[in-house]
Amino acid sequence: MESSLAMLAFVRAVECNGFTPAARDLGVTPSAVSKLVTRLERRLGVRLLQRSTRHLALTAEGELYFERVQRIVGDIEDAESDVMRLGGEPRGRVRISVGTAFATYALVPALPEFTARFPEITLDLVITEYPVAQIEAGIDLAIRIGPLGDVNLAARRVGDLERVISAAPAYLERHGVPTKPEDLARHNCLTLPGLAGQDEWPFRGVGGVRMVPVKGSITVNNAETAYEIALLGLGIIRLSDLIVGPAIRSGRLVPVLLDVHQPEPLPLHAVYTPARRRPPRIDAVIEFMVEKFASVPWRLPHPVGALPAPRGDPKARRPR
Repeated sequence: MESSLAMLAFVRAVECNGFTPAARDLGVTPSAVSKLVTRLERRLGVRLLQRSTRHLALTAEGELYFERVQRIVGDIEDAESDVMRLGGEPRGRVRISVGTAFATYALVPALPEFTARFPEITLDLVITEYPVAQIEAGIDLAIRIGPLGDVNLAARRVGDLERVISAAPAYLERHGVPTKPEDLARHNCLTLPGLAGQDEWPFRGVGGVRMVPVKGSITVNNAETAYEIALLGLGIIRLSDLIVGPAIRSGRLVPVLLDVHQPEPLPLHAVYTPARRRPPRIDAVIEFMVEKFASVPWRLPHPVGALPAPRGDPKARRPR
């Protein structure tokens, strides 16, 4: 029994590039993973890993052993997954990397339904605005917005986002409603420094899409904070419909220039490490997200004449 646990600990340590992320994946302490690997090396009589404070490297013996036992561990996991699919509920921990906006306005509101449906699944949410190295961080799923570039990962499209220009009714009452893009020059536009296109907003015209410069008295490096500032009536924002959709529906924000604004649709993906067969717990999370978000429930109606954004393709694919 300990031999199989040691093999699993060794494989996870290599795949996750560290005892700490491997421990998170296995639900044990880093010291437990280290002890299992050390005992395995003693039993085999060879050193499998070269350890440093930041990195693990396979020895020549370790490379040979890893190549063989990774297949064995994969076969064991496949067998367990097949049995669980036949007769049991998905169970175990799923570690998800997700941005603040999607977590706050989409994922968290859906959690009561998810936990009721899958009571044996434990979610470990890692809230971050920056892409993480999934394998190194022990991440099972990452929710990513925008184009994908990592060919070592697989993805399932679960929806898309569009940007919307909006402002609070109080702001528009004081400063007027812009009716054409050029009107924005006399308005206080809230921008997010560091994000591409934040000081120029795109609009459709006869000759195609053109960029219109905008500026304002407040810049902020967080979309949720910009949203709260706009609710106070301090300026016009251009943010994802995921964030502003509920406020627009309730009348706390009013969309402007919808007929000419280019919403720049961005795909929304659940990204994961490729495997022959994913554990049922990960499949359950992915399928739940597709069910809840592929219909883009935050989407606002397009005005007559506006170009609709493409809907998410729920089919699995590998990023290119």
